[in-house]
Amino acid sequence: MAAPLVVPGRSVTGSGASGRAAARPYLGIGLKVLSALAFTLMSAGVKTLADRFPTGEIVFFRCFIAIAPLLLWLRWQGGVIDAVRTQNLRGHVLRSIIGACGMFAGFAGLSFLPLSDAVAIGYASPILVVVLAAIVLGERVQAYRWAGVSVGFLGVLITLAPHLEFGGSNGGGSTGALFAILAAACSAAATIQVRKLTGTERTGAIVLYFFLFTSLLGLSTLALGWRMPGWGDLALFLVVGVLGGIGQILLTESYRHGDASLVAPFEYTTMLWSVLIGWFVFGQLPTASIAIGGGIVAAAGVFVVWRERRLVVERAREAAAGGARAG
Repeated sequence: MAAPLVVPGRSVTGSGASGRAAARPYLGIGLKVLSALAFTLMSAGVKTLADRFPTGEIVFFRCFIAIAPLLLWLRWQGGVIDAVRTQNLRGHVLRSIIGACGMFAGFAGLSFLPLSDAVAIGYASPILVVVLAAIVLGERVQAYRWAGVSVGFLGVLITLAPHLEFGGSNGGGSTGALFAILAAACSAAATIQVRKLTGTERTGAIVLYFFLFTSLLGLSTLALGWRMPGWGDLALFLVVGVLGGIGQILLTESYRHGDASLVAPFEYTTMLWSVLIGWFVFGQLPTASIAIGGGIVAAAGVFVVWRERRLVVERAREAAAGGARAG
């Protein structure tokens, strides 16, 4: 898989996340698993708030509060000033609009769907990334990737199947599925835009500008009617925002300590977390089609990453053998 996977409400780090060569792979894996847990807990908080508050209000608090832990982390890294410098403000605005649309759609989908269903449908995003990379970026996509995309697409269809009865008792599920697949499409498009930005922009700048612009877009919905949160809901808003910021930091650090091809598959632990949280918090368990479809998509993604890693190892061996012969 060519890029970090994404879930609703999550910003993408892109290839600029790794500031130095990978040295501690097990630490990278551990941080990736913790980031998946943080984002899943954040999504559970969003789902709890979505029944009582408009989506724009949730988006605002999620991004605005997340700025604080991000700035603290950037200060610890010594890069606050660098994070606000940019050579491509227009690119940041475009990335933010795409990402904000995905966040709005993802949070709306969570209000209609069980947590595990929303997470499973979100697995369509990395599949769409491969397709968009070939179309938009002109990347050469090898046959095994297309095979993974085809199998993964089948898994997405199986995941969507229970929600595609419009009208009747399942109208809410159908609406939620449409929002979730739109969020996945926006996440994929945002990933492509992030890849363009990483050519000139630092990771901190990409994330910070996304949080700032998306906060403004969320704030612009104030005129549509917000609700004044009580102390309990305000605390939950705070937790959602902090979890989003911490999850982003953990995600970035995971790719700093471990190769992307090794770390990326552990994104699929979000399904485990979502099932456990959905069961204990919301009393919801995934249906057989969600479990099967999500499993197929995860297996396809892991296969693509495993194959990618093998190719990298084979090329490194060939290069080393060629160097030895030349010597």
